Amino acid sequence: MAFMRLGSKSDAFHHEGETWNCTTGLPSDVTVKVKETTFFLHKFPLLSRSGLLKKLITDFTNEDESNRVLQLDDVPGGDKTFALVIKFFYNVKLDVTASNVVSLRCAAEHLQMDENYGEGNLIAKTEAFLNEVFSNWSDSMKALQTCEEVKTCAEELHIVSRCIDSLAMKACSDPNMFNRNVEGHDSSKNSTQDPTLLNVISSETKSVSPSDDWWYEDLSLLSLPLFKRLILAIEGKGMKPDNVSRSLIYYIKRFVPLMNRQANDKNSVNPGTTTTSAISEANQRSLLEEILGLLPNKKGVTPSKYLLRLLSTAMILHASSSCIENLEKRIGSQLDQAELVDLLIPNMGHSVETLYDIDCIHRIIDHFMSISQATTASTSPCIIEEGPLVARTDALAPMTIVANLIDAYLAEVAHDVNLKLPKFQALASAIPDYARPLDDGLYHAIDVYLKTHPWLIDLEREQFCRLMNCQKLSLEASTHIAKNERLPLRVIVQVLFFEQLRLRTSISSWLYVSENLENSQKSSGNPGLPRNNDSQQLDPTHGAENLKDLVSELEKECSCIKSELQKLSKTKKSWSIFPKIFFRKNP
Repeated sequence: MAFMRLGSKSDAFHHEGETWNCTTGLPSDVTVKVKETTFFLHKFPLLSRSGLLKKLITDFTNEDESNRVLQLDDVPGGDKTFALVIKFFYNVKLDVTASNVVSLRCAAEHLQMDENYGEGNLIAKTEAFLNEVFSNWSDSMKALQTCEEVKTCAEELHIVSRCIDSLAMKACSDPNMFNRNVEGHDSSKNSTQDPTLLNVISSETKSVSPSDDWWYEDLSLLSLPLFKRLILAIEGKGMKPDNVSRSLIYYIKRFVPLMNRQANDKNSVNPGTTTTSAISEANQRSLLEEILGLLPNKKGVTPSKYLLRLLSTAMILHASSSCIENLEKRIGSQLDQAELVDLLIPNMGHSVETLYDIDCIHRIIDHFMSISQATTASTSPCIIEEGPLVARTDALAPMTIVANLIDAYLAEVAHDVNLKLPKFQALASAIPDYARPLDDGLYHAIDVYLKTHPWLIDLEREQFCRLMNCQKLSLEASTHIAKNERLPLRVIVQVLFFEQLRLRTSISSWLYVSENLENSQKSSGNPGLPRNNDSQQLDPTHGAENLKDLVSELEKECSCIKSELQKLSKTKKSWSIFPKIFFRKNP
């Protein structure tokens, strides 16, 4: 750390309690009080260096010498800084460092210690040292932190803005190109940092040059106002948005402990516990809202898991409705990048009906759908050009991902016995039918719900099962449905009917291909042409036999399904329509 030594004399002051005495042997002829601290000094060292003290001492010339007490309650830095200034008056050794130079510079300005009162006065000395401080990252950070103690004066002297500009430039530059000299910011310290903070940073680090996150921890030591100004300056210097976003998450994880818990963790959600006692709930809420305003708006810059964790924390801290709405829209714009575990947000409402906040996820889906539909509309297919058709397919890919994600979410929340049927139906219907290539995931969620809610009547079960498209189920799902006694009989019949139609269509297709292949191979044979002895002899019936084997397998699968139906028909006598539909003979 840089420092500058002023003065040459040994210490000539004795400090006891709230009193400072000069031990030069001469009786004191002026008393200075800085709030509760008293300094017994001599007027001539003060007159020669300070314009303010000269004026105040001159005003006492017509009064009794014994009553000469100067009150300096408004000196920047208070009694601690003034105790350093008087050392400069008496030419006593004084070490100026990055930790005290700002308060000394402000005190010198207040006391009017410029070149009119002696060459090489304190203003000039501290100003020169500040320029040296600004060339070093660590010293600049320490100087910026001390600006809080003398905020008004530091702002007037533009020390804060100069500090911030210097740090912003360095954060956006290669740290090897300037005098970084950050104590402890090497690989050994990074290995011992709090893992809950480091998990917002890429695990990939370069062995030679520092990683992009080297400045995160230093900024997290700043107060929110200074941090906010510095982040805006760094962003203005051209820092990558994803780097800015990670630094913001790092900062909020330090001051809002709730950000360090998993989204679906229902324990320790009370912000009044010991984990958050260091900062009040109101301050945490204010900090979260401020940080949200700083997050870059670009899609995908802030990972969805952190946006969802911010949302969960905002709900716990009772953040403003605009803050929650902002987060929901951000998450909705990149819902396809979210994971199931992060969507499981505990319900923090006053009237907790369900374990998880279903309404919140529904709003997020609505935001996603509005954006996706707008994107799909802008890339509508053209009859002539094929390019937009590809674009439309690409636009549907995120929607398919979201459909699978929401189906998995439905299967998870379906275990909640308090989840009402209309709420489940509304959430499942929020995803359009065309977004699901298969309805297997939705069927699984429906099955879980029926298992958890066995009291539903048959009519409710039938209406509930209309959520899934029976024509978009895999063979495995259809086979499972045939054995599922929780489903209404009408649904089972419908599913197996479509499965039989699909099998018949498949069989017909394979037979048609097989016949055409055999005819093609027979017609291609020409005995008049010479044979190549080196070529392999092709078996004309080989392809047809393979196709017949596949057809045979399909017929076996169809027989298995019929067997399951026969077993089911024995237990459910009301299935009178079944034989007419499924076992009529082909003409």
